[in-house]
Amino acid sequence: MEETLIASYRLQGPVGEMQAHSHKEYEIYVFHEGTCRYLIHNQIYDLQPGDILLMDGLALHKPNVPKDSVYVRSHVHFTPDLVLPVLEAMGAVSLLDVFDQLHHCLIRPSQLGELQQVETLIHQIVEVERLFDTESYEKTWELKTLVVQLLIVVNQLGQRESHKVMPDKMDKARHAENIAAFIQGHFHEKLSIQKIADTLNVSRFYVSHVFKEMTGYTVMEYVMAVRLQQVKYLLEMDTDKSMQQIADQCGFESASHFSRFFKQSVGMTAKQYRKQRLQIYHSVKGS
Repeated sequence: MEETLIASYRLQGPVGEMQAHSHKEYEIYVFHEGTCRYLIHNQIYDLQPGDILLMDGLALHKPNVPKDSVYVRSHVHFTPDLVLPVLEAMGAVSLLDVFDQLHHCLIRPSQLGELQQVETLIHQIVEVERLFDTESYEKTWELKTLVVQLLIVVNQLGQRESHKVMPDKMDKARHAENIAAFIQGHFHEKLSIQKIADTLNVSRFYVSHVFKEMTGYTVMEYVMAVRLQQVKYLLEMDTDKSMQQIADQCGFESASHFSRFFKQSVGMTAKQYRKQRLQIYHSVKGS
């Protein structure tokens, strides 16, 4: 079992040129202040202060924050194994359904007190992590209890205030989502901005500019981010595949192009990454 918990409370400052990323932990994210347009998979959320995002972490996601803008947020990343035994004992495994089944959703609390309850629990998680310097049973169980309490609160909120699809979304956001969805479905092919524009029946100029405006990075940067996510998955989960096969399956021009891009993006070769992930897997499985 892999038990991971990472939390930050009212983290401030810009994110810089953060790339789209994914992770194995579930995430509870709270947007407190500033301007942020958040891309998750192929959906765009224009956030308002107080918004809560729930996501399974595996879908590519990225905040798009204007340069020099205020950006204050809190988040909790946790693996389901951290709380699953507790939830099973409570008969409350369904508290994880929002991550397992919806994958991501937006909660917009209508009552200030409800948001404060979420903030307080996240702050308590961070404080427990800070006050207990060493691992102990007391620290472990207090953290698990707080995460379960947080799950109960966000699920109660989600039943009343969740928005899987925002009804008043602007045309630009919908076009950008269509572009992202097309890339998600065709990343393994030879892609160009012109091909995407022709398929979606819009101009090449419009594709480039609306996607950059809405997501914060270029169409081809997103193409490569989607390809990289799939590469990482295949390296870890399909260990019989060669580097050439993975390069071909993920839409790279050649194995050499794949190798250069992977090392530049991840900081190690694809073979080193595969070896590292397998070592982690076997160490967790053996524990």
